[in-house]
Amino acid sequence: MGSEIELDDLLNHPIANSVTSDLNSETLDRRSFLPKKIRIFTQGYSSLEDQPQYRFSSDKEAQKVLPDIINNQVQKVTLKDALSETQKQRFSKKRNIGVVFSGGPAPGGHNVIAGLYDEIKKYNSESKLFGFLMGTDGLIESRYVEITRKLVDTHRNMGGFSMIKTGRTKVDSKKKMDASLKTCMDLNLEALVVIGGDDSNTNAAFLAQYFKKSGIKVIGVPKTIDGDIQVSTDDGDVLCAISFGFHSAARAFSQNISNLASDGQSTVKYWHVCKVMGRVASHLTLESALQTHATLSLIGEELADYIDRDRLEKAKENNTIDYNAFGITLRHLSRLICDTIVRRAAVGKNYGIMIIPEGILEFINEIQVFIIKINKIIAEYNTIHDQDFHRAFPGLAEKLEYLRWISQGMIDKSPFPIWNLRDDELFNQLPPFFREGLLVERDLHGNFQFSQVKTEKMIMDMVKEYLGILKEQGVYKIGINSDEYTAIMAGCQLDPDLYGTAIFRDPKAKYLLVKEAIISQKTLKQVLVNNGLMDVEENIPGPIVEIFKKSVPNFKTQTHFYGYDGRGSAPTHFDCNYTYNLGMTAFHLIVGNATGQMAAILNLEKDFEQWEPIGIPIAKLMHLEERKGKLELVIEKGLVDLNSNAFRVYKVLREKWVAADPGPDHYRQPGPVRFSGETEEDRPITLVLNSIDAKN
Repeated sequence: MGSEIELDDLLNHPIANSVTSDLNSETLDRRSFLPKKIRIFTQGYSSLEDQPQYRFSSDKEAQKVLPDIINNQVQKVTLKDALSETQKQRFSKKRNIGVVFSGGPAPGGHNVIAGLYDEIKKYNSESKLFGFLMGTDGLIESRYVEITRKLVDTHRNMGGFSMIKTGRTKVDSKKKMDASLKTCMDLNLEALVVIGGDDSNTNAAFLAQYFKKSGIKVIGVPKTIDGDIQVSTDDGDVLCAISFGFHSAARAFSQNISNLASDGQSTVKYWHVCKVMGRVASHLTLESALQTHATLSLIGEELADYIDRDRLEKAKENNTIDYNAFGITLRHLSRLICDTIVRRAAVGKNYGIMIIPEGILEFINEIQVFIIKINKIIAEYNTIHDQDFHRAFPGLAEKLEYLRWISQGMIDKSPFPIWNLRDDELFNQLPPFFREGLLVERDLHGNFQFSQVKTEKMIMDMVKEYLGILKEQGVYKIGINSDEYTAIMAGCQLDPDLYGTAIFRDPKAKYLLVKEAIISQKTLKQVLVNNGLMDVEENIPGPIVEIFKKSVPNFKTQTHFYGYDGRGSAPTHFDCNYTYNLGMTAFHLIVGNATGQMAAILNLEKDFEQWEPIGIPIAKLMHLEERKGKLELVIEKGLVDLNSNAFRVYKVLREKWVAADPGPDHYRQPGPVRFSGETEEDRPITLVLNSIDAKN
């Protein structure tokens, strides 16, 4: 062993400095990576061309409150060969542009700023880009920083929104609008770019309308890892296939889920239950399922469309209609999960991977009814009493007591109260922690906070309860490998055929299942005695006891929530390229005098060479939706299309991935999000599948 090195010498050693540096080779590779540019951005000046073939139905309320931007057309950024000197000067003039992050982080956000910055400086090095700090708070309160090349270079291709931070404040009052406009005018901004999700782009539309007379333009950029900003026309043309950040988050989740699959196969004792972000839509669950081939994945949109055919047939026999057959219940969902668990256990696989979307409860009829009713009750209380429901009734017991007053007619004296005795009865059957979850304060957007509810725990508690019943009925058992059984019996000179016929349902099967009637050592002994294999006074042979114990399942779960880790993930090549081009698209929309448009990439689901930069009119995407008990204009979220190629493929393959047979599991290892090498996929699997049509 060598002599001990002095601590100062150790700390200053080049090897120690290298391996403990804030920067590693992966980070340096990321920072130096140059995203690909859509061809038009490499060939000079552009112009905007209206695309009237893309049709949208306009909401009447949107027409009324957004009159100056409601008639916007989809605009295509096209190459302009012959420009007048005036048009060229429009590109090269010195300009100031502001940018703000809004909402939760999503991988790739920094590259939107990088693309915007590079394009601004390409045409005039004296132009300036200002970043508002801590989201829209910085816009309202005039807190900002000038974005420099050094700042951009530090954050190129890196995850998070750390360059200028983010926030969730909504610009939802005249006072905030006026303050935001003043900030922009004081900085002499030509335009403001809002990088955010559906609510943030809704904000962008209202800002565009409010700023219109001042001449300040507003452009939105679609961001959300949930993937629920998807834009299709009335004719079904896909203009925005997915929001940025989705691919990176799905890959990050999938890598972790894949690791758990390896653990499950190794220890053969856990069901890993993975809840992934997705409050309203199940896109992340579907993509993660395709990435990992998880044992069981629950797509909320499919559950909402669920029809219990057995119940319908029974009702038909009685000449009635069972309306409870439409839409799945929590109890029925737990039964479907149990079916998969029992079938895998029968072939020796008492383990697995389950993926559920964060907002799965919103697709369960009985829970959705509770959410709607409670939202209405809270909204009415706030309006009538001019105070906040959650301040008035801070504890769960007080909130429950208020609901009981309604159900007993002490408050709502109408013949059909919104909360009736039946609601009260069903609600009290829910686990206490879940009742409390349904009554928690809504988020800033009026949404039920599913991330605060242990959805996976509630569902799995119901699963465990029913598995206990199946275990008592002798249905839930672990299959014994026939080779293992034969080896055990041979080692003790016991006849495997003789005993096998007595205790197994099918003694010739690859995996042997103990008969349903044998649910304890007492019933096991009775069967052996009845078959003349032992006397009543004798003890059960040790090997037979060992085999029986192996057949008794011990259901264990590990629960995991994947959300913040994914939205803070490093962006994939796909998201790096996507967002950089979104930033450049935003610049060209601004130069083309567009406002109230969302920067987007047409043909995103196809090869990069077919990508086309466009602007989508935000106002035409908006519709009335209930928020905090009131109807508000918002951008409609895109749900999983059950007729899409991606879902259809998943639906066909999922039984294979359940692997309820003696063969191997079919888990897929997507690999980590990385920047070295050429093996990383170039786009989400859902987009790849959805790009396939009869022509190719």
